[in-house]
Amino acid sequence: MNYNKLGKTDIKVSEIGFGAWSIALDWWGKKIEEDEAKRMLKKAYDLGINFFETGDMYGKGLSERLIGEVFKDMRDEVVISTKYGYDFSEVEQIGHKELPQKFDEDFTRKALRDSLKRLQTDHLDMYGLHNPKLNHIRDNSIFDVLDSFVADKSISTYQVALGPAIGWTQEGMEAMERPNVSAVQTVYNILEQSPGNELMKKAEEKDVGILVRVPEASGILTGKVNAKTKIDEKDHRSVRKGEWVKASLAKVEVLKPIAERTGLTITELSMKFIMSKKGFASVFPTVISEEEIVNYVEMTKGGYISASDMKEIEEIYSTWPSYELKATPQTN
Repeated sequence: MNYNKLGKTDIKVSEIGFGAWSIALDWWGKKIEEDEAKRMLKKAYDLGINFFETGDMYGKGLSERLIGEVFKDMRDEVVISTKYGYDFSEVEQIGHKELPQKFDEDFTRKALRDSLKRLQTDHLDMYGLHNPKLNHIRDNSIFDVLDSFVADKSISTYQVALGPAIGWTQEGMEAMERPNVSAVQTVYNILEQSPGNELMKKAEEKDVGILVRVPEASGILTGKVNAKTKIDEKDHRSVRKGEWVKASLAKVEVLKPIAERTGLTITELSMKFIMSKKGFASVFPTVISEEEIVNYVEMTKGGYISASDMKEIEEIYSTWPSYELKATPQTN
């Protein structure tokens, strides 16, 4: 396993991290029982993954609790990151509909206390804003509170996680202007390189680490989703419509010759493409079994993609039509 410096911090994170939302929500075609979730976390650690990234709203604290139970006696051996910003206390969590957001000081302080308790620790390596909008990025009071957490050593640093859908370019760009933002998290993969390419370029300039989620393009790049796949409406991939699936499968066919001549599967090519980018810190593939964790860790071995192949991939991408990027709704 390779390890990268997390932005402007001295924290070293595994190139492949464990995105722990899947162990607490049945949003990826499978409900993972607690015993299996714990085995997955332990397997990831045993294979060299030291970076465990979660959020308080995943299963209303379940994901955090599982991480806390598994690593309570190994705190200095793992990097733990969680996020806040959704008020899930009075709502039923149905599907992946976005919940009410709060980032005021009282809510933030309570959210951190609750997360620390569930994670069975007195500090976080990284805390994060979960899908903030532009007005939140521009609100100094939010970052003043986060800075106070750094000062009292409750957290080492903080990130901005963009979303929920792909986009939020301006939000990410402005977040990186904040002096103590060490990481920005975004949807990024070989088929959907915007706004990731723009964000990675600025991240390199600002010494910010880009954290990547959805590297498998919702299953297109692993073969789990094809033209005949039926996706339940509760599944996180249900936002991907038939036309998108069809267009994405056609793009995969264009990339296959590069994969074949380098002796890689499309999944391996896609992961190594991300890990070869400047500005990249860690990638969170969606995993729902120990076997998948093993498979992804294997992809860290054998080096990166050559500069010439990276250039060819980027040139191919530039010929594809642009797609809609989400952003904070503008009212004026």
